[in-house]
Amino acid sequence: MTGQITTARLPADTRNKLLILSRLKHKTKSDIIKESLDMYYEYEEKEIASFDLGEPYFGKYGSGEHDRSVTYKQRIKEKLRAKLDTH
Repeated sequence: MTGQITTARLPADTRNKLLILSRLKHKTKSDIIKESLDMYYEYEEKEIASFDLGEPYFGKYGSGEHDRSVTYKQRIKEKLRAKLDTH
């Protein structure tokens, strides 16, 4: 299969790692880049799918307390104190 040529600028250390990996695996740089991009696309598709699956539930069951992310440490301290006081 013949594909289109795409040029990418790589930092020297990334290019060197690609060259070393290419030699070690006996694969072309193009093959390694294609495999890497396929893995990246697969990862991104999973991330997007997970978000899409949960989206209808985001914020659906709120506590009504809008400062929970700010006051969580204080709430934990209060719960620990209450637990210690009962012993």
